[in-house]
Amino acid sequence: MQRFTFSIFALLAALMFAAPLSAAEQKPEQVVQKIADELASSIGDRREELKNDHDKLIREIDAILLPHFDIDYASLLVLGRNARAASPAQRSRFAKAFYNSIAHRYAEGLLNYTRGNVRVLPFNGELNDKRTIVRTQVILDDGKTVAVDYAFRKSSGGDWKAYDVIIEGISYITNYRNQVSAEIQATSLDELIVRLETQGEKALEAMEQKQKGSS
Repeated sequence: MQRFTFSIFALLAALMFAAPLSAAEQKPEQVVQKIADELASSIGDRREELKNDHDKLIREIDAILLPHFDIDYASLLVLGRNARAASPAQRSRFAKAFYNSIAHRYAEGLLNYTRGNVRVLPFNGELNDKRTIVRTQVILDDGKTVAVDYAFRKSSGGDWKAYDVIIEGISYITNYRNQVSAEIQATSLDELIVRLETQGEKALEAMEQKQKGSS
């Protein structure tokens, strides 16, 4: 189960972080499909090269993800009520540190990505001016499928950016919000930021293990 979660979340995190690549008028479901194809080409074809150079893998992921994921908005949602008491500098540092931790935590899982892992379902909902959901199915190695929804919001520039992913009904935002809230309550936001900045994926893994132990 742990291996399943790691591999799937690695793929889903990448797709969630990588929103529009081109025109603002591109529909969110087209964005997801295009990114799935781009991942197969940019990472899948360089698997061995990137496997042997972790820093290069991270740089490759950053180049794809950073310009197209609404880091600031997602981090505010993860902070939840704690965002109200945080200063702008704290929110900015947390957003960057949290993103880096996620990227490093799941980077190597992307090396298992192959073309056709994601099936984008026909869009049947209402595409309003600000938010929408893209529904997909992730196809596992054994042929089973996992239902995945991507939450998009339209930026001030008019392009669609992803900020949440829901795996079998479990929200990435909600999951990490609970972990972050517990960490802040136990210590402080500043201490959590420092741990994420200095320990990165290890700090994130410790948070996840702590939550599993308390559940």
